[in-house]
Formats: sequence, C-alpha cells, structure tokens
Amino acid sequence: MVGTIVHQLTRNLNEQQIQEGNFGAYFIDHTTGVYPSAAAGYPFNAASMQVKGDTICDLTEDLAAEQKARVVYDNILRVCDDPDVKDVIRFLREREVVHFQRFGEGLRLAKERMDEKNIYFINPSFDAN
Repeated sequence: MVGTIVHQLTRNLNEQQIQEGNFGAYFIDHTTGVYPSAAAGYPFNAASMQVKGDTICDLTEDLAAEQKARVVYDNILRVCDDPDVKDVIRFLREREVVHFQRFGEGLRLAKERMDEKNIYFINPSFDAN
C-alpha cells in the first residue's frame, strides 16, 4: 500500500519537482520506480525480520515490530499534508494497533501455558530441569 502511494505521488514528476523535492538521488537510481527502503535510504532486506523459534521471544519481537511500524506511521502523519495519503496511513496505523493487540493476546496465552514462575518464561517442553 505504501509503495502504491509512492508510485501515485511520483509517477508524473517533472524535472523541476524532482530537483526541488530533493528527489534527485533517488530518481537517478530508480527513476520513479518504487524501491523499498527506510527514510534514511537503507534498502529493505530480510535481516530486519527476526525469528528464534522460541514462542515468547518471537511474539515479543512481533510486538516490537508492530509498535515500530505504528511509530513510523505516526511520524508520516506529522509531516504529511496530503489528506488522501493521510487517510491511507491512518488505516495502516490502525492495523498495526490491532496486530499489536492480537500478538499481545497470543503472548498472554502462551505465558499461561508455560512456567510463569520464571522471569524468562521457560518452556518446559524444551527446557526440562
């Protein structure tokens, strides 16, 4: 969805808009094609996805990822002045909140099934004493 927004906002740029919008370096590398990257220019890659195969660890990572995405959407809303873009970003932000709530619910359910006496929530099926 974000890629579609970027495409719609950049597909008809003229040379003056490219220069005035500080879009020149991006344009040289990608024209107006959508190239997934962070605002700082770092390209998207799978290294940002973390998984350990441990339910508590992975759900906690999922919670953090949803929260980080929500913060990015909040920041976009702070600097964006296009009402159509803001509507889509608000929708995406709302999804992150719901995902966060569901992962939190999953984490709570997982903890209920594990050894809650330990601060690290040891899974007895893997970590027998």
